[in-house]
Amino acid sequence: MKKYKWIIILLNLILLLVYFNYSVAEKETLLKEGQPILLKLAPVDPRSLMQGDYMTLRYDISNNINAEQIPKRGYCVVTLDPKGIAQFVRFQKDPTPLKTGEHLIKYTSPNSWNINIGAESFFFQEGHAEKYSNAKYGGIKTDKDGNSLLIGLYDEQLKQIK
Repeated sequence: MKKYKWIIILLNLILLLVYFNYSVAEKETLLKEGQPILLKLAPVDPRSLMQGDYMTLRYDISNNINAEQIPKRGYCVVTLDPKGIAQFVRFQKDPTPLKTGEHLIKYTSPNSWNINIGAESFFFQEGHAEKYSNAKYGGIKTDKDGNSLLIGLYDEQLKQIK
C-alpha cells in the first residue's frame, strides 16, 4: 500500500487541477458569451470592518417576495427593457417553460424574506466606497442555464463605475 500512496496523492491532485481549470474555463466562457443584464439595486451599507470595503448587494427583484411561496432553489425569469434592465416576470422551479425574450437567473432562498442569485458581494479597493455608493444597478452576465456572474456596478446613466 505504501508504494501506491504517492500515486493516489498525485491522481487526486490531477483531478483537483482538472476540476479547477474546468471551472475557470466555464466562467471565462460566461464572461465572453453571456447575456448582459442590469439588475436594479436596493440600498445597503457598503462597509465591513472585518473584510475592508465591500458592498453587499440586494436586488430590487428580491424585494416584496414571500419566499415561503416559492421553491428553495429555482429560476428567476426576467425580461429586458430596451436599456437592458431586468424586469421581473416570475419564479419557477425548472428552466422550462421559457417564452421568447425571457432570461433565466438561478437563485436560492436561504430564508423566508430573501433570495440569492450568487452575486451578492462586490469588493473594491479600500477608500473607494464613496464612488460605489452611487451605484444603482448591478451588472451580471447569464448563460442559457441561468448561471450568473457579476461584472460590475453601474450608475444612474447606465455607465459602469470603475
